[in-house]
Amino acid sequence: QVQLVESGGGLVQAGGSLRLSCAASGRTFSSYAMGWFRQVPGKERSYVVAITQSGAGTYTANSVKGRFTVSRDNAKNMVYLQMSSLKPEDTAVYYCAATLGRRAAWDLQGTYPYWGQGTQVTVSS
Repeated sequence: QVQLVESGGGLVQAGGSLRLSCAASGRTFSSYAMGWFRQVPGKERSYVVAITQSGAGTYTANSVKGRFTVSRDNAKNMVYLQMSSLKPEDTAVYYCAATLGRRAAWDLQGTYPYWGQGTQVTVSS
């Protein structure tokens, strides 16, 4: 089992950058693939990016490709989401999540049994 806590959200102007962090508890963190999702009020959570257990592979949604980068540090039980060239439509609550599920389903929120509480990102125009 793993517990997740996000941090680093806030208010930023369009075109700016922000780095989100996700701290994980548990000795088996490196066994989990990690994902980031986001949610705006009234809509379901949408997939942003996933990273393999080792960190060697990443899978990024087209909507943020080239602007968002995910990384992890297994020694520190941390996952990061570096966001740049932010747009107002990136405004959302961002969640990190952990899964032991198969790679083909990493873009589906149902694949992830463990979630953080979320952190708000607001991009002003």
